[in-house]
Amino acid sequence: MLNVALTGNIAAGKSAVAELFRRWGATVLDADAIVREVQAPGGPVLRRIADRFGDAVVRPDGSLDRAGLRRIVMADAGAREALERIVHPAVYARRAELAAEAEVRGDRIVVSDIPLLFESGDPEAFDAVVLVDAVETVRQRRLVEHRGLSESEAREMIRAQLPASAKRARSDFVIDNDGDLASLERAASEVWRALLARA
Repeated sequence: MLNVALTGNIAAGKSAVAELFRRWGATVLDADAIVREVQAPGGPVLRRIADRFGDAVVRPDGSLDRAGLRRIVMADAGAREALERIVHPAVYARRAELAAEAEVRGDRIVVSDIPLLFESGDPEAFDAVVLVDAVETVRQRRLVEHRGLSESEAREMIRAQLPASAKRARSDFVIDNDGDLASLERAASEVWRALLARA
């Protein structure tokens, strides 16, 4: 089984590439989906978040108020680090379980979609690292147009991550996504063929 990490800064197009890889036959482990799973109502991770950040981050239905929590951690690096210390170990453990299940099934390529691979993960734990990148102005425009953020919110979210320039040299493959979807699909298919060859 080829164990691949897929990463990219916010609004670079990583999720679109993950969907292409899934369509072409990869088993995709989505870190955001795993985060939502481990933060489910009634679970130990949500309890620890509420203990650290207060009951105001829990909605009346028992679910996490993600927008409210995001405002807190974007304004305070210490709060963001505290949240990561709560959430990341649970996410890593669940992803390892899912990867082990994929290996038992005999899956050929497992792609772990990990937005913060270089910030808080271990790139060396994977057989290959694929980075999806786009210039900052394009990413900022996408955040405003597609996610409804203000320009200042978009800038803050971009600045909260390690610059992609620091990630490119540590990646096995880089997919540039400054253009349209057809260009992205062509670039991603070249990387997919290379991954198949390695697998």
